[in-house]
Amino acid sequence: MHPRPDTVTHIAPGLIRILAPNPSPMTYWGTNTYLLGDGEARVLIDPGPDLADHRETILASLPDGAHLSHILVTHAHRDHSEGAQALSEMTGAPVHAFGDAVAGRSPVMSALGDQIGGGEGVDDSFAPDVTLAHEETLETAAGPIKALHTPGHMGNHLCFHWQDMVFSGDLIMGWSSSLISPPDGDAAAFRDSCALLHNVAPVRLMPGHGAPVDSPIERIDFLLGHRAQREAQILDILREGSQTLLPLTRAVYTELPENHLPAAARNTLAHLIDLTERNHVRAAPELSENAVFSVT
Repeated sequence: MHPRPDTVTHIAPGLIRILAPNPSPMTYWGTNTYLLGDGEARVLIDPGPDLADHRETILASLPDGAHLSHILVTHAHRDHSEGAQALSEMTGAPVHAFGDAVAGRSPVMSALGDQIGGGEGVDDSFAPDVTLAHEETLETAAGPIKALHTPGHMGNHLCFHWQDMVFSGDLIMGWSSSLISPPDGDAAAFRDSCALLHNVAPVRLMPGHGAPVDSPIERIDFLLGHRAQREAQILDILREGSQTLLPLTRAVYTELPENHLPAAARNTLAHLIDLTERNHVRAAPELSENAVFSVT
């Protein structure tokens, strides 16, 4: 891990990053909260966890006389959304998001539901004041901000396109690949969302964790290639014989410590669901985290 940056950093004109005090192996330095604009009304992206110290830092970062006009949430994981309600109550700024924690799931993931585990870090109580549709543009004092529905890491995930940059939440990060844990995570949706951002072609990505990504197209291509490589590994192993989820994960992630395997298994399961839907893999007796998987 690179040295933790300052808690408050001026990234670009009209753009401040405020780092939440929640570092971990899944959040890197902590959650990035962003303030946009340079006038009296500012827009906030991702209020972060429900921590009073973090809220105080956010409010202290507003110049005298400035206030929040909008709170935007990329997705309903607690490290991004949990602080939204308290901050909204303190400032009067409404919370904008795609929907609640189950919004935006594909029909496949909605049907599977609790059969496949998951649910790590989900903010089940999250409910925005205002829902945003795909490609809806908010007119704000910081300028127009376009919402892009980008499921993959989570069904209700939004990216926000502002000026020449995209705030990419947990979909695209520079320090790590995204966890895809069904039913919230969806490997097929991840591919489609990456393709969407590729077409948008931002100059810079502002992720939910870690440093700005200065070569977005290269990073997106790398992550898509990485997922394709994992898929090929899974198929190669299954051609040698049927497997259940955890042994298959061990065979794919050969250098991963044992205590990291449960998280890796969620990514493996996402690939297996996608491969099953595309008729490359079958699951017996039915598709679940306890199924036996084999090639078709």
